[in-house]
Amino acid sequence: MWKYPKEEQLAQEALDKLSKHSKVAGAIFLVLGAVGIIFPTVMSILTVTFIAWLLLFAGLMAGYFTYMSDKSDSIGWLKSVVLIGVALFMIFYPISGIGTVGLLLSIYFFMDSFASFSMGLSMKGSSGWFIWIFNALLSLLLATLFVIGWPTSSVYLIGLFVGFSLFFDGISLLVMGSIFKKIGK
Repeated sequence: MWKYPKEEQLAQEALDKLSKHSKVAGAIFLVLGAVGIIFPTVMSILTVTFIAWLLLFAGLMAGYFTYMSDKSDSIGWLKSVVLIGVALFMIFYPISGIGTVGLLLSIYFFMDSFASFSMGLSMKGSSGWFIWIFNALLSLLLATLFVIGWPTSSVYLIGLFVGFSLFFDGISLLVMGSIFKKIGK
């Protein structure tokens, strides 16, 4: 009645899907990264605006949850008001939020570097492990440069560094997509 695929067919299908999706995501990351590198100020403002909208959504959800669970919870209302207030400030004055977001992004780049080093070292001996080590070194360099020039250079560094990070993550995903394709054969 039902024909179940063999385990090898399932593994092959999973590798094919993983390869395809890695390549698509890699191409999207490459394009977004190139935009950030070419127009760093625009990418900085877009990044801060995106974060502001996330904070606004979080504030609205915190307010909704507080309203639904305990209307007398003053700490819940305070959290909601602070999130919404910070979000609105960043939406209406994005340049003012760039310095803070810049410092947070430098922390992100340090963590991305650590994660990429871990991924590369766990894959050592396999093909493609070096691209993760290269990505880790690049993220470490970006984080260090950002901390040295902060806060005056935040306006263009955020977009530039996010662009570089996305660009090289895209390359890593494209390489991994090719490796997944080879493994499946």
